[in-house]
Amino acid sequence: MKKILVPTDFSEHAEYALIAAAQIAKKNNGEIFLLHMLELPTGASDQISSGGGDIPEVMFFIQKARERFEEVKNHPILEGIPVTEAVQFEKAFEGIVKASKAHNIDLVVMGSHGTSGVQGFFVGSNTEKVVRTSDIPVLVVKKELNIQDINTFVFASDFSEEIKKPFQKAISFAKAFGARMDLLMINTPGHFLSTEESEKRIVSFLKNFDLQDYTMHVYNDYSVEKGVLNFAKRVNADLIGVGTHGRTGISHYLNGSIGEDIVNNAIRPVITFKI
Repeated sequence: MKKILVPTDFSEHAEYALIAAAQIAKKNNGEIFLLHMLELPTGASDQISSGGGDIPEVMFFIQKARERFEEVKNHPILEGIPVTEAVQFEKAFEGIVKASKAHNIDLVVMGSHGTSGVQGFFVGSNTEKVVRTSDIPVLVVKKELNIQDINTFVFASDFSEEIKKPFQKAISFAKAFGARMDLLMINTPGHFLSTEESEKRIVSFLKNFDLQDYTMHVYNDYSVEKGVLNFAKRVNADLIGVGTHGRTGISHYLNGSIGEDIVNNAIRPVITFKI
């Protein structure tokens, strides 16, 4: 978690993400990449890409973004942290994913309004698209977060073979903050295992990992999403972790994404890991 990308629209929720990212960067001697997206009309984007000269309206927004960046960089919490800022002319989620790859980002930290319906960059759908398409972990926060307060990390999974890679990343995240992992398996009416069978699956899965500070939980609910959110509330979790398949197109429409649903509906911070 040396390189952290923070998309910003200079809103209150973007500041929540910045504060969380700064704490993580300080703990890991990391750096922050601030990214502001300007979604322009097609004609304007083409003109800029081809070097066709300045467009007054576009230059105005670029200048305003630079002014706001200077304000953000003066935030006390960024003291001592290397910060790089950039303005990109792309759709929000596409630009974030491209920037993550271009800068070898280790973690994306985003603010989100979730399902509140308010206007702005961090409307639920943008955050969902980043969660769905990002190959690197995405931490989503909806209010100010003190990283030092992350003691209980609920990681929800079916503990199948495909979870091994994202689970290793989740372990690293938990160890970095000294958090206990509450390993959670949700049973639903359509996909039910007994408590004994569920616990055996988790124990067998854990043989592949060096994890000491954890507890196991099996929770029954009508859906995985409800089960994760209800359990997190019950144990007063500080952080929820889930894997996401990154399905797109018709596959996403038919199967949905539990990770996206949890991100959009949770009041707690959520970190997602690409399966």
